[in-house]
Amino acid sequence: MSATANPQPLAAGRSPGLAGNPRIPGDKSISHRALIFGALAVGETTVQGLLEAGDVLNTAAVLRELGADITRDPDGTWRIHGVGVGGFAEPSNVLDHGNSGTGVRLMMGAIATSPVCATFTGDASLRRRPMGRVLEPLSRFGAETMGRKGGLLPLTLKGAANPLPVTYELPVPSAQVKSAVLLAGLNAPGRTTVIEPEATRDHTERMLRHFGATVSIADVGPQGRAISLDGQPMLTGREVVVPPDPSSAAFPLVAALLVPGSRLSLSRVMLNPTRAGLLAVLTRMGARISRSNERIESGETVADLEVTAGALRATTTEPEIAPSMIDEFPILAVAAAFAEGTTRMNGLAELRVKESDRLAAVAAGLGEIGITCRMGEDWLEVDGRGADGVPGGGRVTTHMDHRIAMSFLVAGLAARQAVTVDDTAFISTSFPTFIPMMEKLGAIFKRPNA
Repeated sequence: MSATANPQPLAAGRSPGLAGNPRIPGDKSISHRALIFGALAVGETTVQGLLEAGDVLNTAAVLRELGADITRDPDGTWRIHGVGVGGFAEPSNVLDHGNSGTGVRLMMGAIATSPVCATFTGDASLRRRPMGRVLEPLSRFGAETMGRKGGLLPLTLKGAANPLPVTYELPVPSAQVKSAVLLAGLNAPGRTTVIEPEATRDHTERMLRHFGATVSIADVGPQGRAISLDGQPMLTGREVVVPPDPSSAAFPLVAALLVPGSRLSLSRVMLNPTRAGLLAVLTRMGARISRSNERIESGETVADLEVTAGALRATTTEPEIAPSMIDEFPILAVAAAFAEGTTRMNGLAELRVKESDRLAAVAAGLGEIGITCRMGEDWLEVDGRGADGVPGGGRVTTHMDHRIAMSFLVAGLAARQAVTVDDTAFISTSFPTFIPMMEKLGAIFKRPNA
């Protein structure tokens, strides 16, 4: 059952061909970072296209508690007047990040080297997610924490009064942990270095440079690559244009591939190499996706995509590609269910510590819609049933996870029988317009018993 006080179940039924040019909300990762770096800069930062969803709005509220002046103009422009690196004020209230693991982990990094004390919490889902993998490297800067066993929220973090720079080797690829360490390094004298075994999304490095920090990246052979930051820079307010979120675009994109007769146009899709893994895998599976008008916007590569329904074939994904599509594996698993043959996805350990144990949740959801699958600690195999072979039916438990909910609603649009998800309330944390947008494209949704 859902843990939401007022769950909002929804059924997705077999739909006619989807058509249109859906408006995809701003990228969540960049939206979080634009607010945080704007708050750490001197002068005014303006942000266009910010994702105005629960996760990002919670980050804005937290930054206001820490002294940043953040406002929204009637035309949707966000303005941030920052406090400068190391300038956070001690908050008088608990910092509530709702459902956002990205928001809370990045903010822990930003506060770890500031001489303030802050208590972090979140909703029931976030309070189950481990924070120890972030707290351990932050302790090396001199930050102190006190909280529940296992590093669970709520917890209190006391920033280091005399922080030290660190060199930290990530035990597993994680953009959140890397970013937290780099944010902590901003207010530490000297050079902070993060060594990552595989490339993860690099929005933090790009935005650090955009705001004026000195960042260098070097290949360190078998260890991977080293990202180094010179501490205590003066960040200066900048203009940021947030591109549409490729993780959100994945849902209508895959729906268009699966629902017969569909053809969608997706504008300004981000093609950052550290985020484009899903497109590469779907292309390998035979997806009919064409791109045009490729260009650079605010330091990120974007392009327009044309997506047409068609048959998919099974594939195998390598562990190395997992960091570039870690949020897209649930929807890839749905695509694999409609492909011919058995798809194997490797390198999925990170899915165990998302909003839910996404690996287990995906496997259970596939079982509910009549798909045979097998999973291990970091892999999943899906026996595809072909374009018209997914039985559907069943009721999928979302575990308060927005991506599980959206993925299995997409499955219902092409399955033989309607698919019901137990709760759609948490879709608003990342994609508040998802349901009406999909209905406008032609998707058929129905409230159970309506």
